[in-house]
Amino acid sequence: MNRYQHMFEQLKSKRQGAFVPFVTLGDPTPELSLKVIEALIDGGADALELGLPFSDPVADGPTIQKANIRALAAGTRISDAFAVIQQVRSNYPELPIGLLVYANLVVSNGTESFYQRCAEAGVDSVLIADVPVREGLKFAEAAKRHGVAPIYIAPPDASEQTLANVAKHSEGYVYLLSRAGVTGAETQMQAPASAVIEHLRHNQSAPPLLGFGIAKPEHVKSALDAGAAGAICGSAIVKILEQHQHDEHQLVNELTQFVQTMKAATSIV
Repeated sequence: MNRYQHMFEQLKSKRQGAFVPFVTLGDPTPELSLKVIEALIDGGADALELGLPFSDPVADGPTIQKANIRALAAGTRISDAFAVIQQVRSNYPELPIGLLVYANLVVSNGTESFYQRCAEAGVDSVLIADVPVREGLKFAEAAKRHGVAPIYIAPPDASEQTLANVAKHSEGYVYLLSRAGVTGAETQMQAPASAVIEHLRHNQSAPPLLGFGIAKPEHVKSALDAGAAGAICGSAIVKILEQHQHDEHQLVNELTQFVQTMKAATSIV
Protein backbone atom coordinates (compact mmCIF):
# COMPACT_ATOMS: atom_id res chain seq x y z
CA MET A 1 0.00 0.00 0.00
CA ASN A 2 1.45 3.39 -0.94
CA ARG A 3 1.52 6.37 1.41
CA TYR A 4 -1.49 8.14 -0.16
CA GLN A 5 -3.63 5.01 0.06
CA HIS A 6 -2.62 4.49 3.66
CA MET A 7 -3.36 8.15 4.51
CA PHE A 8 -6.83 8.10 2.96
CA GLU A 9 -7.72 4.80 4.63
CA GLN A 10 -6.54 6.07 8.02
CA LEU A 11 -8.51 9.30 7.60
CA LYS A 12 -11.62 7.40 6.54
CA SER A 13 -11.45 5.31 9.69
CA LYS A 14 -11.28 8.53 11.72
CA ARG A 15 -14.06 10.18 9.69
CA GLN A 16 -11.76 12.96 8.55
CA GLY A 17 -10.78 14.59 5.30
CA ALA A 18 -7.20 15.42 4.36
CA PHE A 19 -5.62 18.81 4.89
CA VAL A 20 -2.60 19.34 2.64
CA PRO A 21 -0.56 22.55 2.94
CA PHE A 22 1.64 23.90 0.15
CA VAL A 23 4.86 25.89 0.43
CA THR A 24 7.70 26.66 -1.94
CA LEU A 25 10.93 24.97 -0.91
CA GLY A 26 13.56 27.51 0.11
CA ASP A 27 11.01 30.16 1.13
CA PRO A 28 12.00 32.32 2.92
CA THR A 29 15.49 30.76 2.97
CA PRO A 30 16.93 27.27 2.46
CA GLU A 31 17.94 27.27 6.13
CA LEU A 32 14.40 27.98 7.37
CA SER A 33 12.62 25.72 4.89
CA LEU A 34 12.80 22.59 7.04
CA LYS A 35 11.52 24.46 10.11
CA VAL A 36 8.61 25.81 8.05
CA ILE A 37 7.66 22.32 6.92
CA GLU A 38 8.00 20.89 10.42
CA ALA A 39 5.63 23.61 11.69
CA LEU A 40 3.06 22.51 9.10
CA ILE A 41 3.41 18.89 10.18
CA ASP A 42 3.22 19.81 13.86
CA GLY A 43 -0.02 21.63 13.08
CA GLY A 44 -1.55 18.42 11.74
CA ALA A 45 -0.81 18.32 8.00
CA ASP A 46 -1.86 14.96 6.56
CA ALA A 47 0.42 15.27 3.53
CA LEU A 48 2.60 17.92 1.92
CA GLU A 49 2.60 19.59 -1.46
CA LEU A 50 5.93 21.30 -2.07
CA GLY A 51 6.99 23.57 -4.90
CA LEU A 52 10.42 23.64 -6.49
CA PRO A 53 11.39 27.33 -6.88
CA PHE A 54 11.00 28.48 -10.47
CA SER A 55 11.44 31.83 -12.20
CA ASP A 56 8.18 31.72 -14.19
CA PRO A 57 5.40 29.97 -12.21
CA VAL A 58 2.59 30.69 -14.68
CA ALA A 59 -0.13 28.76 -12.81
CA ASP A 60 0.41 30.75 -9.63
CA GLY A 61 -0.94 34.08 -8.47
CA PRO A 62 1.13 36.94 -6.99
CA THR A 63 1.49 35.48 -3.49
CA ILE A 64 3.17 32.26 -4.60
CA GLN A 65 5.04 34.07 -7.38
CA LYS A 66 6.68 36.18 -4.65
CA ALA A 67 7.50 33.02 -2.71
CA ASN A 68 9.41 31.72 -5.72
CA ILE A 69 11.23 35.05 -6.01
CA ARG A 70 12.17 34.98 -2.32
CA ALA A 71 13.43 31.41 -2.52
CA LEU A 72 15.56 32.11 -5.60
CA ALA A 73 16.85 35.40 -4.17
CA ALA A 74 17.91 33.52 -1.03
CA GLY A 75 20.09 31.31 -3.23
CA THR A 76 17.94 28.18 -3.14
CA ARG A 77 19.17 25.62 -5.66
CA ILE A 78 17.31 22.52 -6.75
CA SER A 79 19.87 20.48 -4.82
CA ASP A 80 18.95 22.44 -1.67
CA ALA A 81 15.26 21.70 -2.26
CA PHE A 82 15.87 17.98 -2.64
CA ALA A 83 18.07 17.98 0.46
CA VAL A 84 15.15 19.38 2.46
CA ILE A 85 12.79 16.76 1.02
CA GLN A 86 15.25 14.03 1.92
CA GLN A 87 15.41 15.28 5.50
CA VAL A 88 11.61 15.45 5.76
CA ARG A 89 11.33 11.90 4.44
CA SER A 90 13.91 10.71 6.95
CA ASN A 91 12.04 12.36 9.82
CA TYR A 92 8.52 11.41 8.68
CA PRO A 93 8.71 8.07 6.86
CA GLU A 94 4.92 7.64 6.44
CA LEU A 95 4.00 11.17 5.34
CA PRO A 96 2.93 11.56 1.68
CA ILE A 97 5.10 14.16 -0.08
CA GLY A 98 4.02 15.62 -3.42
CA LEU A 99 5.90 18.02 -5.67
CA LEU A 100 4.31 20.74 -7.78
CA VAL A 101 6.70 21.70 -10.57
CA TYR A 102 6.88 23.17 -14.05
CA ALA A 103 7.93 21.22 -17.12
CA ASN A 104 11.17 23.15 -17.61
CA LEU A 105 12.45 21.85 -14.26
CA VAL A 106 11.63 18.28 -15.26
CA VAL A 107 13.29 18.28 -18.68
CA SER A 108 16.22 20.66 -18.11
CA ASN A 109 18.55 17.95 -16.79
CA GLY A 110 16.73 14.97 -18.28
CA THR A 111 13.30 13.62 -17.42
CA GLU A 112 14.55 10.22 -16.27
CA SER A 113 17.17 11.87 -14.08
CA PHE A 114 14.55 14.13 -12.51
CA TYR A 115 12.24 11.29 -11.52
CA GLN A 116 15.14 9.19 -10.28
CA ARG A 117 16.11 12.12 -8.07
CA CYS A 118 12.53 12.35 -6.79
CA ALA A 119 12.49 8.65 -5.96
CA GLU A 120 15.81 8.82 -4.15
CA ALA A 121 14.62 11.77 -2.05
CA GLY A 122 11.37 10.01 -1.09
CA VAL A 123 8.88 11.96 -3.21
CA ASP A 124 5.53 10.20 -3.65
CA SER A 125 3.97 12.23 -6.47
CA VAL A 126 4.69 14.93 -9.04
CA LEU A 127 2.20 17.35 -10.56
CA ILE A 128 3.52 19.31 -13.55
CA ALA A 129 1.38 22.44 -13.41
CA ASP A 130 1.83 23.55 -17.02
CA VAL A 131 1.28 20.17 -18.68
CA PRO A 132 -2.29 18.88 -19.26
CA VAL A 133 -3.06 15.19 -19.08
CA ARG A 134 -2.77 14.39 -22.80
CA GLU A 135 0.70 15.95 -23.10
CA GLY A 136 1.69 14.58 -19.72
CA LEU A 137 1.54 10.89 -20.50
CA LYS A 138 5.19 10.71 -21.57
CA PHE A 139 6.14 12.23 -18.21
CA ALA A 140 3.84 9.78 -16.44
CA GLU A 141 5.61 6.82 -18.02
CA ALA A 142 8.95 8.06 -16.67
CA ALA A 143 7.42 8.81 -13.27
CA LYS A 144 5.99 5.33 -12.89
CA ARG A 145 9.28 3.72 -13.90
CA HIS A 146 10.70 5.30 -10.75
CA GLY A 147 7.74 4.59 -8.49
CA VAL A 148 6.49 8.19 -8.50
CA ALA A 149 2.76 8.84 -8.91
CA PRO A 150 1.70 11.24 -11.69
CA ILE A 151 -0.91 13.78 -10.60
CA TYR A 152 -3.20 15.70 -12.96
CA ILE A 153 -5.46 18.71 -12.58
CA ALA A 154 -9.24 18.45 -12.97
CA PRO A 155 -10.52 21.92 -13.99
CA PRO A 156 -14.10 22.86 -13.03
CA ASP A 157 -15.07 23.37 -16.68
CA ALA A 158 -13.42 20.23 -18.04
CA SER A 159 -15.20 18.06 -20.58
CA GLU A 160 -16.33 14.57 -19.61
CA GLN A 161 -13.53 13.14 -21.75
CA THR A 162 -10.90 15.25 -20.00
CA LEU A 163 -12.21 14.21 -16.59
CA ALA A 164 -12.18 10.58 -17.70
CA ASN A 165 -8.52 10.94 -18.76
CA VAL A 166 -7.59 12.68 -15.52
CA ALA A 167 -9.29 9.90 -13.55
CA LYS A 168 -7.57 7.20 -15.57
CA HIS A 169 -4.04 8.56 -15.37
CA SER A 170 -3.80 10.23 -11.94
CA GLU A 171 -2.40 8.14 -9.13
CA GLY A 172 -2.35 9.06 -5.45
CA TYR A 173 -4.92 11.84 -5.75
CA VAL A 174 -6.53 14.19 -8.28
CA TYR A 175 -5.95 17.94 -7.97
CA LEU A 176 -9.46 19.35 -8.29
CA LEU A 177 -9.72 23.09 -8.97
CA SER A 178 -12.39 25.12 -7.21
CA ARG A 179 -12.27 27.68 -10.03
CA ALA A 180 -10.42 28.57 -13.20
CA GLY A 181 -7.44 30.95 -13.17
CA VAL A 182 -4.31 31.00 -11.03
CA THR A 183 -3.66 30.17 -7.38
CA GLY A 184 -4.49 32.74 -4.74
CA ALA A 185 -6.48 33.27 -1.57
CA GLU A 186 -7.32 36.75 -2.91
CA THR A 187 -9.93 35.20 -5.21
CA GLN A 188 -12.79 33.50 -3.39
CA MET A 189 -12.87 29.72 -3.40
CA GLN A 190 -15.88 28.27 -5.16
CA ALA A 191 -17.38 24.92 -4.28
CA PRO A 192 -16.96 22.55 -7.22
CA ALA A 193 -19.96 21.24 -9.06
CA SER A 194 -20.83 17.93 -7.47
CA ALA A 195 -21.18 16.60 -11.02
CA VAL A 196 -17.40 16.98 -11.51
CA ILE A 197 -16.64 14.94 -8.41
CA GLU A 198 -19.32 12.42 -9.31
CA HIS A 199 -17.85 12.03 -12.80
CA LEU A 200 -14.39 11.42 -11.33
CA ARG A 201 -15.86 8.87 -8.94
CA HIS A 202 -17.74 7.18 -11.78
CA ASN A 203 -14.43 6.80 -13.57
CA GLN A 204 -12.85 5.31 -10.44
CA SER A 205 -10.38 8.15 -9.95
CA ALA A 206 -7.97 8.54 -7.08
CA PRO A 207 -9.46 10.69 -4.29
CA PRO A 208 -9.91 14.34 -5.34
CA LEU A 209 -8.32 17.10 -3.25
CA LEU A 210 -9.74 20.58 -3.78
CA GLY A 211 -7.37 23.50 -4.27
CA PHE A 212 -7.33 27.21 -5.28
CA GLY A 213 -8.70 29.77 -2.86
CA ILE A 214 -8.74 27.55 0.24
CA ALA A 215 -8.07 30.07 2.99
CA LYS A 216 -10.54 29.49 5.85
CA PRO A 217 -11.89 26.53 7.82
CA GLU A 218 -15.30 26.98 6.17
CA HIS A 219 -13.62 26.48 2.79
CA VAL A 220 -12.32 23.12 3.98
CA LYS A 221 -15.79 22.15 5.19
CA SER A 222 -17.32 23.21 1.85
CA ALA A 223 -14.80 21.07 -0.03
CA LEU A 224 -15.69 18.00 2.03
CA ASP A 225 -19.41 18.71 1.79
CA ALA A 226 -19.08 18.79 -2.00
CA GLY A 227 -17.56 15.32 -1.95
CA ALA A 228 -13.83 16.07 -2.09
CA ALA A 229 -11.52 13.89 0.00
CA GLY A 230 -9.72 16.92 1.37
CA ALA A 231 -8.33 20.35 0.64
CA ILE A 232 -5.01 21.83 -0.47
CA CYS A 233 -4.07 25.26 0.89
CA GLY A 234 -1.19 27.29 -0.51
CA SER A 235 -1.52 31.05 -0.80
CA ALA A 236 -3.00 31.61 2.68
CA ILE A 237 -0.02 29.74 4.17
CA VAL A 238 2.50 31.50 1.97
CA LYS A 239 1.00 34.84 3.04
CA ILE A 240 1.92 33.96 6.65
CA LEU A 241 5.45 33.22 5.45
CA GLU A 242 5.60 36.60 3.75
CA GLN A 243 4.35 38.44 6.85
CA HIS A 244 6.64 36.77 9.38
CA GLN A 245 9.67 35.79 7.31
CA HIS A 246 12.06 37.81 9.51
CA ASP A 247 10.81 36.44 12.85
CA GLU A 248 11.40 32.69 13.01
CA HIS A 249 9.62 32.14 16.33
CA GLN A 250 6.51 34.03 15.26
CA LEU A 251 6.55 32.37 11.85
CA VAL A 252 6.62 28.85 13.29
CA ASN A 253 3.87 29.63 15.80
CA GLU A 254 1.58 31.27 13.24
CA LEU A 255 2.00 28.43 10.74
CA THR A 256 1.34 25.75 13.35
CA GLN A 257 -1.76 27.50 14.67
CA PHE A 258 -3.17 28.13 11.20
CA VAL A 259 -2.79 24.48 10.17
CA GLN A 260 -4.35 23.33 13.46
CA THR A 261 -7.41 25.47 12.73
CA MET A 262 -7.71 24.22 9.15
CA LYS A 263 -7.16 20.58 10.11
CA ALA A 264 -9.87 20.83 12.78
CA ALA A 265 -12.32 21.60 9.97
CA THR A 266 -11.72 18.21 8.29
CA SER A 267 -13.90 16.25 10.71
CA ILE A 268 -16.81 14.66 8.85
CA VAL A 269 -20.07 14.75 10.82
